[in-house]
Amino acid sequence: MINIKENEKLSVLNHSCAHLLAQAVKHIYKDAKFWVGPVIEEGFYYDIDLGDKTLTEEDLPVIEKEMKKIAKDGKRIIREELSKEEALEKFKDDPYKIDLISRMNEEENVISCYSQGDFTDLCRGPHVDTVKVLRYFKLLKVSGAYFKGDSKNKMLQRIYGICFENEEDLEAHLEFLEECKQRDHRKLGKDLDIFMFSDLVGKGLPMWLPNGFIVRRTLVDYITDKEIFLGYRHVMTPSLGNVELYKTSGHWDHYKEDMFPSMELDDEAYVLRPMNCPHHMMMFKNSLHSYRDLPVRIAEIANDFRYEASGAVCGIERTRAFTQNDSHIFCTNDQIKAEFKAVIKLILDVYKDFGFTDYKFRLSLRDKEDKEKYFGNDELWERSEKELREVLEEVGADFYEEEGEAAFYGPKLDVQVKSAIGHDVTLSTVQLDYQLPERFELTYIDERGEKVRPVVIHRAILGSLDRFIAFLLEETKGVLPLWLAPVQVLLIPVSTIHHEDYAKEVFEQFKKRGIRVELDNRNEKVGYKMREAQTRKIPYSIVLGDNEKENNLVTYRKHGSEEKSTVSLEGFVSLVEQEVYNKSK
Repeated sequence: MINIKENEKLSVLNHSCAHLLAQAVKHIYKDAKFWVGPVIEEGFYYDIDLGDKTLTEEDLPVIEKEMKKIAKDGKRIIREELSKEEALEKFKDDPYKIDLISRMNEEENVISCYSQGDFTDLCRGPHVDTVKVLRYFKLLKVSGAYFKGDSKNKMLQRIYGICFENEEDLEAHLEFLEECKQRDHRKLGKDLDIFMFSDLVGKGLPMWLPNGFIVRRTLVDYITDKEIFLGYRHVMTPSLGNVELYKTSGHWDHYKEDMFPSMELDDEAYVLRPMNCPHHMMMFKNSLHSYRDLPVRIAEIANDFRYEASGAVCGIERTRAFTQNDSHIFCTNDQIKAEFKAVIKLILDVYKDFGFTDYKFRLSLRDKEDKEKYFGNDELWERSEKELREVLEEVGADFYEEEGEAAFYGPKLDVQVKSAIGHDVTLSTVQLDYQLPERFELTYIDERGEKVRPVVIHRAILGSLDRFIAFLLEETKGVLPLWLAPVQVLLIPVSTIHHEDYAKEVFEQFKKRGIRVELDNRNEKVGYKMREAQTRKIPYSIVLGDNEKENNLVTYRKHGSEEKSTVSLEGFVSLVEQEVYNKSK
């Protein structure tokens, strides 16, 4: 996916096209007033006040037609520099431009505007020389946007678009966008009955349907089994906590804006938890620990809550209620590298199971220019950043560093995975923390019998299960691997009269072996049922007729293939079991 904003030529082209859009809107809607029309990674947009008029997708072709008409006319684009007084006079009829100009300092910034025929817009530029070159564009969608992004202000109309130098690039981009639509996890989640939302329940609060619950449960079992094998001890803690807990941890001061408001109860204040580390700190503190006990690895599949703005929630990728595959490792200083390496190995093992190959490690560091928002002193930060860097170098990880992305209590390692639709997604994260053990006064008894602070490694392998499933749906286009598929095998009897008994016998064989099977005994044609199975993205469809019944056979077809194969029932059951065990893609 191309980043328009980072491509100088396309950036100028798209910014000029935003002005072309505004000019066309002004021709059609005489009273239109304009806020801003910036270039973004995906093209451009313009925020417009159309009074009582609400645009729909059906209005976009009409605006495009007017844009093409203006472009064909070929007017030159002319730049003009203005004094603040001149600018205020020129745009006196547009309160949005007046707002922009009023906040400008003409001693520090040149105030300029660009004119093309009968339309003039306030802008820094630069622009193309003539509207004639603006030929290969497409308006993509329309949405609402609050003036200045503040929900207390008026809702404006935001029109998105894209512009390229030639028709081939435009068509290729539109094909890519269509592919993105087909991979959109929100569409797939609905089509495959994975999850749902209800405004009556609340924005950003997903509800997992039976198919979705199977996927979640399978993922939970998968990662829990791996963690238990590696010595993690799973726990369960409450989904809320006393505000004093978060004041102790520091989240109340550093994270309060992202938390739900507190609830008063019996002279105490409680809050829905945004993360699990404070609870796990208290669990460690509950017992005396010797250096012989360490490392202590506490893990939890935990429900968390964050007060995301309504405009930020996006399907199950970003929600207000989510579930984390979370863990905290309490260890000695000497154990940091070994534990960190073990976590990286676990991440790589998991990614191998899912077939993830396009990823990089990001070493997220403190912003050295804004140290106030972080806990601790320079010595601790420099030490922990150095330790993480050394671990990554020792394991030969491909990593890059980025300042300002650290947690407020310590540096972290984020695994950035490139999705099928070009998004850079953080799936796994590992964080080194000297601060919370200090704030919670955690200790263990060392070899000399003295009380010493442990170090904590925060880690999430699958991260948010919700976001992980969103990523999987988009990555696979909804064709989940066999071991994760809600329905693994669909049985289709040719005749509901003659073959249903055998179909039920086959059904029981699969069920006994733990294979998720479904029997379609509706009075519909076999072809219709097979097409529907493809739409539902069921990995295996089995047709059962006379030959299969008489010889204890099955005829199966794999999703995405036209080829059919006939094998013994026992042979096929063993095949499916083996694929599930191997987590075949």
